[in-house]
Amino acid sequence: MSKMRVIVVGSGGRVGAAMARIYAREPGMEVIGFNRQALDLACESAIEATLGGLDFDALVNCAAATSVDYCETHREEAFAVNARAVRRIAEICDRKHARCIHLSTDYVFDGTKQEEYGEEDMAAPINSYGGSKRQGEEELLAVSGEHLAVRVSWVFGPDRPGFVEQTLRRAMQGNGPAAAVAAVADKWSIPTSVFDIVHHLRPFLRDIREGGLLHLTQTGGACTWQEYGQFALDCAARAGAPLKVREVARQTLAEMTGFIAERPVHTAMATHRLKALTGESPRSWQEALEEYVRQFWRPICIA
Repeated sequence: MSKMRVIVVGSGGRVGAAMARIYAREPGMEVIGFNRQALDLACESAIEATLGGLDFDALVNCAAATSVDYCETHREEAFAVNARAVRRIAEICDRKHARCIHLSTDYVFDGTKQEEYGEEDMAAPINSYGGSKRQGEEELLAVSGEHLAVRVSWVFGPDRPGFVEQTLRRAMQGNGPAAAVAAVADKWSIPTSVFDIVHHLRPFLRDIREGGLLHLTQTGGACTWQEYGQFALDCAARAGAPLKVREVARQTLAEMTGFIAERPVHTAMATHRLKALTGESPRSWQEALEEYVRQFWRPICIA
């Protein structure tokens, strides 16, 4: 049986790096990764020049302009990368009869629903980042309903530092008031492990052909950034990390005066369709985060 050729666009990012590394180890897969330097998604001609001549069976687009405030002040670039580039990638995949899986975000929702959002709920983004990502979903599925737009949220993983790493590092340094650890306590979603994203997307590359929208997060219920950070510190303490700060203080969105773009408040997503298609429900974010912190707190401390 010939190897399945998979393209990972955005292989320098948190999800893309893990995906390229893990899938490349599998006997039945050959992976080609493109980071931002190798493929500029803001240039449509570069997308065609880079991907158009390749033979592949599936492509996963993990690349995006993800800084919410940057997208708000660079709207044209945000829509070029997060929407128009997605259409061009989808068209190339369609031409090659290749599966296209595109990573999207919980920020396509306005955050006013108190329960978890399902794929059937109306998207109503409230900032340029969410708007560009929503348009990217629409562009993808306009090319083919067999392509898959996968919404993820609050992703953590080892290849690029993020909220978990920053929180643990500050708690372990803990010198003076400048090292106080605080996080927003009035915004809710569900943390998601890159390893679980990679795991749950694997069957969609070859076996499961259904397209459309798919929510992929952990289970375990919604939490705030403050609760997320506090649980990470608790996990680190249980793992023996030398914490100098053991509590994450509460902040409000109103106190985040440096924010430019409005943030949706409640964007937790349900994973019922994922379970229906794969027969497998994601583990809780608490279990996934404890495993991650236990494995990676030492590298975080050294970095």
